[in-house]
Amino acid sequence: MANIRLIDVTLRDAHQCLWATRMTTAMMRDVAPLLDRAGFEAIDLVGGAVFDVAVRYLRENPWERMRILSEWVTETPLIVHHRGQSLFTFEFFADDVVELTAERIAANGIRYHTTYDALNDVRNLEVPVRAAKRAGLHTVAGLVYTVSPVHTDDYYAAKARELVELDVDGVFIKDPSGLLTPERIVTLAPAIKGEIGELPLQLHTHCLTGLAPYVALEAVDHGVEVVHAATSTLAHGASHPPTEELTRNLRRRGHEVDIDLAPVETAAGLLAGIAEREGKPVGAPVEYDEFHFHHQMPGGMVSNLEYQLETMGMEGRLEEILQEAGRVRADLGYPIVVSPFAQYIVTQAVLNVVADERYATVPDEVRRYVMGGYGEIAGEIDPDLYDRITRGAEPTTERPGALVPPALERLRRDRGPFASDDDLLLAAYYDDTEVGALKAAGPIEVEYSVESPIVRLVREIARRPDIASFRFTEPPAAE
Repeated sequence: MANIRLIDVTLRDAHQCLWATRMTTAMMRDVAPLLDRAGFEAIDLVGGAVFDVAVRYLRENPWERMRILSEWVTETPLIVHHRGQSLFTFEFFADDVVELTAERIAANGIRYHTTYDALNDVRNLEVPVRAAKRAGLHTVAGLVYTVSPVHTDDYYAAKARELVELDVDGVFIKDPSGLLTPERIVTLAPAIKGEIGELPLQLHTHCLTGLAPYVALEAVDHGVEVVHAATSTLAHGASHPPTEELTRNLRRRGHEVDIDLAPVETAAGLLAGIAEREGKPVGAPVEYDEFHFHHQMPGGMVSNLEYQLETMGMEGRLEEILQEAGRVRADLGYPIVVSPFAQYIVTQAVLNVVADERYATVPDEVRRYVMGGYGEIAGEIDPDLYDRITRGAEPTTERPGALVPPALERLRRDRGPFASDDDLLLAAYYDDTEVGALKAAGPIEVEYSVESPIVRLVREIARRPDIASFRFTEPPAAE
């Protein structure tokens, strides 16, 4: 049987899914060294919404977080994850910004890099991947999974061939909405593996349908060599398969998994204490919902939409909006329901439901998508709808990033001088208001004030040299 490796997503995607991306650096202080000892291939740290929320809401400099965690995590590579030419936001950035970002990721202690494009347009990965490789980063590129008549195994095999031509170090299947089924992974994984050869194939899937833990086992049996998993406290739900359960099940199937579960279980106990202290949820399995395959919305999108509908006086219309979202997606050639297109599809769906006529109002972002402004569209758009949305404008056929003018010299001239290239890039991503508020917040606080007896106990035990023998069981009696 195969030797299967795991990538930990607790410090990035797991809390993004369950804690609205609100895990602070201080909360990671005792968790990160434990995960470092467990034997993961890498630990996912910063990227996507985590970078953005750190700046806008936590007022923590993500570059500083990379440096701090690089001191706490010394045995395992840390991962920075981004959205290709869009980096950490929804907009395309100039090539010079993308290239400098790769350099600064490496300069801030990161050795491992994962990236993807929301439309699987590999042109949008050319500059990010090549820049990362030049910077010495181990670079794994993603293929975003979805269900549609056009997203077939042959489609994904062809996209995998394009990624191989970029000289990536591996490929991962990114399943943001948890749509993979055991039946589909049995054909999809071999189709992709057949194109990438000796390159490792990874699986990054979410538990939104409750199928992901079993899908991961089937994936490993059919060619996947690396699985992304979360510490059990922050697993399940909208998050990922739990490391502990996944490891045990893989071993029961005869696979070798070089993970020491003792520090992972200790980390799970510590995270349970933090959740208790902060009033945060812990992960729990979800029931299977066939409707999810129609609208395909990530879990956080659904809860946010429900709240927004209530503020608009449209409570009770969630199912109607989600039904329309599935229709909009089909109308628009089956864009993948991942940021930013999940947001665009929902917006159009709401507009269609409240108006007397569908597509009476079309947001600029949807118009830009239809015209090819974000990249190639996998499916077909009805010619009449296309004409109505584009209003006769010429479509974009070039690589979208090539249309963005160089930005760094203009930034230095108009908003400089900058103390560092890290600050220069923050100015590229954000306006002066956001950058100013981040700077005013000062250095990241790394001390986490905890009163919970659970957290105090686990913190004390985690610092003992005989940690490997510790198994977290029941919390102590309340003081």
